[in-house]
Amino acid sequence: MGILSGNPQNEPMHYGEVFGVWGYLSTTRGLLAGYQTFINHTGDNDLKDFLEDLTRAMKQEIQQIENLLKVNGVEPPPAPPERPVASLESIPAGARFHDPEIAAGVARDLAAGLVACSQIIGQCIREDIAMMFNQIHSGHVQYASRLLRISKEKGWLVPPPLHAKTPELAQA
Repeated sequence: MGILSGNPQNEPMHYGEVFGVWGYLSTTRGLLAGYQTFINHTGDNDLKDFLEDLTRAMKQEIQQIENLLKVNGVEPPPAPPERPVASLESIPAGARFHDPEIAAGVARDLAAGLVACSQIIGQCIREDIAMMFNQIHSGHVQYASRLLRISKEKGWLVPPPLHAKTPELAQA
């Protein structure tokens, strides 16, 4: 039996897995701090509930990924401090993020997270790591769908130019 033919958790991580997982954790920790700040800036209750759910899920992801790295002898990246809770009224109007801006930024981050998870899954030779990131990817899909629904309902979604067939092209 070869080195990669037993329990995947007993197999070493390769450098690509380490780099991908470590970088994902570093980014997720930074995003978590940013989203905690966004919660303070959010005036819409639906968006606030969404962000609170998302940050709880991110904390679980972070814990799971930290454990993976530690078990494999890799020092996790440093974490920014937790953000304090503030009231929306205490933030000057000109310094606040607005709900549509927050929703668009989080949607962008979720889309980038899908790509990052896919990249990690694609380079994995350890099935346990690939499955972990498959679950994270699935969570991102669910959160992205939920945020899209909220953005549509609130009128925050700015669609790109819509393509309508012209009669001239239909005849060609």
